[in-house]
Amino acid sequence: MDEIDELSEFLQKLTPLSRSCLLSELERLELCGIDMPGSAGVQAKLRAEFRKDGSVQARATNPSRYFFAPLELLLIDGAPEHANAGRISRNTLTPIWEWICRDLLPTMARDYVKAINDQVTANNPKEVQKIATAFQIKVLKVLENTLASAESAEFARSKLTQYTASRTAFEDVKKMQRVLRAGEALPKFNEKLPETIAKFDDGQVSQITAQLDAFKKAHPDALPFALALVARRLKTFWQLAYLATKAAASKNAADIAATPYACVIPMVLDRLDDKRLALRVALRHNRFLVARDLLTEIYDAEHSLKLRIDGIEQSEWGVRLQQLMDAIAALVSAEVSRFPANVGHILGSRRLRSPDTLGGKLSYLAWKGRDAVQDGAAAFRKLLGAT
Repeated sequence: MDEIDELSEFLQKLTPLSRSCLLSELERLELCGIDMPGSAGVQAKLRAEFRKDGSVQARATNPSRYFFAPLELLLIDGAPEHANAGRISRNTLTPIWEWICRDLLPTMARDYVKAINDQVTANNPKEVQKIATAFQIKVLKVLENTLASAESAEFARSKLTQYTASRTAFEDVKKMQRVLRAGEALPKFNEKLPETIAKFDDGQVSQITAQLDAFKKAHPDALPFALALVARRLKTFWQLAYLATKAAASKNAADIAATPYACVIPMVLDRLDDKRLALRVALRHNRFLVARDLLTEIYDAEHSLKLRIDGIEQSEWGVRLQQLMDAIAALVSAEVSRFPANVGHILGSRRLRSPDTLGGKLSYLAWKGRDAVQDGAAAFRKLLGAT
């Protein structure tokens, strides 16, 4: 028996859920940049079984898909190993589902799967939704008890590690708990948002802030998810920072950190880290046009944060931003160095950094001029208030 036959025999000994979990884990490790010789063949075989549409991203099967439906708008592809507040990695759903089915609620999960499959076969979507909602409530109740104490939470974490090595999987379980606890509040909040926010100006920021204030008052634990829903409507991810910068007394980092929505700055940095991971994957597969677009967006985000937050370099935000940009610079440098010095590379172009162009420099000066006027007006108002 050759290695291919042995591999096929081994895979067939696993349950379908375990094979799906294995595929998700292999993809996660690949996205993390971990080289696994021989895994390409395994992934190809498993994708042929579970991704008949040719997709390279995990998609939940019917019973789990209905269960995870409330998370759909909060899911992200890729394998982030950072906090990613308000978002959940799609790759962790398979191991979480296996953990639910094998450890958390094995009997109820088995009954749920059968009931869902029966109703799907009967083409009864209303009953499917009813069954899924009932099981979500059951899982939520068990999670509330399981995560109530440090001891039981640690036991649950150790069980989950049997299905994935992801450092963020258990945090995703806790995020799922908060989403399920919020119930219909998040879908209702999402429905009230504009379909797209082409221009996130002062008026729009004020309107969205008012909606967030009302949501936060009723569901403070679910605020990061509401912010993630807002981010989906924005033209660029770094505009989310406006919720903090436009509400601050000044552009000083300390003043921005004191605003109610200062948490959006780490969220923007999380998304910047996602772009770094995507850039690494694009470079690995020689997708240079994709890499170029990612790099342009990365540079724009860096410029925007530095432009709108004075003294960011001395803050925790600035330290993380610099670490990310250093890592990105290393990726670009390694790619560009593969070519002779006299051969230009698309990623080495200064035009990718729009602030380095003449138009970018003029925009920067315009911003600084506006800041001077605003700061002067603020100082004048402060002086009047003191007299």
